[in-house]
Amino acid sequence: MITRKLSRSAIALVISLVASSAFASDDDPLFHSSNPLAPRDEWGRLHQMSNVDATDYFPRSGSRLYYYFKSRHELLRDPAYVASLQTVLRNRGYYCGPIDGIMSDLVSEAIARVQKNHVQRVTGTLTVPVRRALNLP
Repeated sequence: MITRKLSRSAIALVISLVASSAFASDDDPLFHSSNPLAPRDEWGRLHQMSNVDATDYFPRSGSRLYYYFKSRHELLRDPAYVASLQTVLRNRGYYCGPIDGIMSDLVSEAIARVQKNHVQRVTGTLTVPVRRALNLP
């Protein structure tokens, strides 16, 4: 009887801890952002200013729609997109060069490595399957 009550209370405690940790992980904007277009520093952390505004942590998923309907050539001419591509490639271990927004041979080689690892035709050019594999628009 006593062990049954203790086991029920232990189960209730575990369920409440799991539920509270699930809610806490969704609220943290600094470390749980999956948007690769969000501003980040050279170490991959989200960009922070000395003065924090409420708009610094607004979701920037609206900017993704801007890139969805552009061709590969238009995307690679945009330095902001190439810089986010370089950042994602660096975070996943494919790219070791500078993040400068310039489409270079190092970026093409990193894209070729992504294509090889995801069993795609290796061309070294930015394609839709590469963008999907890197979670980029």
